Amino acid sequence: MKKMLLDIHTHTIMSGHAYGTMRENIYAAKEKGLKLIGISEHAPGIRGACNPIYFLNFAVVPRVIYGIEVFHGSEVNVLNDGSLSLDQRHLDSLDYGIVGIHSHCYDDQGIEKNTDNLISCMKNERIFFVSHPDDDSTPLDYKRLVEAAKKYHVALEVNNSSLLNPEDRLNCYENYRIMLPLCLEYRVPIYIASDAHDPSAVGEFSKAIELLEEIGFDEELIINNDVNKFKKFIKYA
Repeated sequence: MKKMLLDIHTHTIMSGHAYGTMRENIYAAKEKGLKLIGISEHAPGIRGACNPIYFLNFAVVPRVIYGIEVFHGSEVNVLNDGSLSLDQRHLDSLDYGIVGIHSHCYDDQGIEKNTDNLISCMKNERIFFVSHPDDDSTPLDYKRLVEAAKKYHVALEVNNSSLLNPEDRLNCYENYRIMLPLCLEYRVPIYIASDAHDPSAVGEFSKAIELLEEIGFDEELIINNDVNKFKKFIKYA
């Protein structure tokens, strides 16, 4: 499998429950041989997440640090009414939005309503990615999810952290083995995420790559292996 060149789902101390700074994460990306890193702090809804003003001041951060391109996103929460936990003004300041269900601010409503709520959030034009759609604590209808990802130009995540800690993500391996063949069938892109909450995890994709190779996943549908593919996908000029 081609080398992965970017990691777009990483967190720093600004998320409230992670343990490295932005520059520590970027340096870790350099050490791992990456070309691009995305800093995607948690949006409001999770205790300790950064104040929304954080997302309005990215202009002060150099686009290249330690020779690594730096992009800014946010992991935004799905709320129980199907809305996003970050308003449009702040979403518009991002290079890209990731949306995900987190039990800290979401109560399971069953497979159909969970899927409805996630798809509702995927419709926002600043949302390009879905984080860790793998946990049966909030089950999803994968056929509907993949069809919606195709329709709304959204890539689905294979979360390496989930696969490293499957006891915390109910049936995550089984769910990826359902979702990924559907992505192949519908030609829906995916991305591999470290979901790093410490610099040591930046660029750590081993379990995800192992699973993708087991399935025989098409590398052309993986966004991480080409910086230009990523930039084109998020419509970055």
